[in-house]
Amino acid sequence: MGTHDFTLHDLIVRNALCFGDRPAWFEADENKTLSFARYRESIDRLASGLQKSGIVKGDRIGVLGKNSLEYFLLYGAAAAVGAIMLPVNWRLSADEISFNLSDCMPAIIFADGEYQELIETIRPGLASVKAFYNLKADEGRFASFASLMEEGGGLSDFDVGEEDGFVIIHTAAVAGRPRGALLSHRNISCSSLHFHTALKMTPEDVHLNLLPMFHIAGLAMMFQSFHAGALNVNMSKFDAVKAVELIVEKKCSVMFDFAPILSLILDQQEKSAKSIESLRAVVGIESLETMERYRKVSGGTFHVMYGQTETSCLATLGRFDERPGSAGRPILLGRIELFDEYDRPVPVGRTGEIALKGPMVFKGYWNLPEDNAHTFRDGWHHTGDLGRFDEEGFLWYAGRKAEKELIKPGGENVYPAEVEKVILQHPAVEATVVFGVPDPKWKEGIKAVCKLKKGASLEPGELVKFVGERIAGYKKPRYVEVVEEFPLLADGSADRAEIKRRHGGA
Repeated sequence: MGTHDFTLHDLIVRNALCFGDRPAWFEADENKTLSFARYRESIDRLASGLQKSGIVKGDRIGVLGKNSLEYFLLYGAAAAVGAIMLPVNWRLSADEISFNLSDCMPAIIFADGEYQELIETIRPGLASVKAFYNLKADEGRFASFASLMEEGGGLSDFDVGEEDGFVIIHTAAVAGRPRGALLSHRNISCSSLHFHTALKMTPEDVHLNLLPMFHIAGLAMMFQSFHAGALNVNMSKFDAVKAVELIVEKKCSVMFDFAPILSLILDQQEKSAKSIESLRAVVGIESLETMERYRKVSGGTFHVMYGQTETSCLATLGRFDERPGSAGRPILLGRIELFDEYDRPVPVGRTGEIALKGPMVFKGYWNLPEDNAHTFRDGWHHTGDLGRFDEEGFLWYAGRKAEKELIKPGGENVYPAEVEKVILQHPAVEATVVFGVPDPKWKEGIKAVCKLKKGASLEPGELVKFVGERIAGYKKPRYVEVVEEFPLLADGSADRAEIKRRHGGA
């Protein structure tokens, strides 16, 4: 580590000194609290145990489990030894989980008991894994998590720098396969400081940690709250009733929202008649109606944003009432340009591809040099998203480029091509086009328009079940429409724009 480096382990050491016995983490399921000083002691013991088990700098640590104190400890221990966390979305199918793990060849895997049978089924494809451990509270058949803590002793210096990799998060499948985005210590620290500044965080704040820790937003909010000396109140999985109880009991003041999380909390608050006025700031992506409703109920402020995993969660940020409908302005340490299809800058008011440069930009996709060369061309991170700037620098999101069209049900990323590939495996389907449509609960829903083979029949529910058995449940279509004919382009391919216009709904 150099004189000018500041890693996430440095942050942990710093906060143990500055905040000592103040609570850093509250585990709601177990009614258990850990101080900043005890967190530092615990992660150093765990880091030492990892070292003694053979983990070295750059090794990947696979994790499949719900939010927990042990998960949080692993993030800290990985930072200490220079290992790279590989958190996996537990909502994925077995094949998808297998791909994400094998893609990055982890040296060790931690899993909750409920996922260990799945891990056993894919174990033959995980040749790189030297050991399997229980994650939460030593539930399960794998080796004991506590045994690693007991191995604690002197922690060796692995010379970790802020530009070293810290976490790999797989993005939605492009061209049939997910891509592992590698983020550095510096990326996460920079993200923390942007959230910290925008939300005016102090050690008196309490973050309701309800997003999964495999998601960039969950990870970023968890660390920014820790960075500020605030308390993380952890939920293993979101539940609106429990969320309202925790907001009231722990005086939670900040949280991240993807639709329909906030609306479900507001519905429960209305039923319970409990006050959630402590919730002073919410950041995320939501409908204007829900944002206004939140402001009336709590008196708090909703902060809108645009970002990706590849931009450490953030690229723009701002109060929603500054320019309703926009995604805020560029972050303090980020520069955004909009480019046309020939990578030429477009003027204010014109739509172009959003491109970013700055310390928020990820290090690249794991083992995909050609993708990285294309994504980072001309010194910019090209996002594949479209937007336009107004005269005051507010960004207005305008969808995805045609080749990277994306659907975002409830904050998850789903590429139509991935869903279409599965639908076309159904023996009754000849052709299909999948796209996003407005959805009252999830903000955006997945719709499949299908043309069937001659003489075939297909019930919508049958197709939904078929897709849900092959990929993650959140990727299956919520709406299915069967049509007689597809409008075609001159080359004989489906006219996606016309199909969306005819069947997109309102």
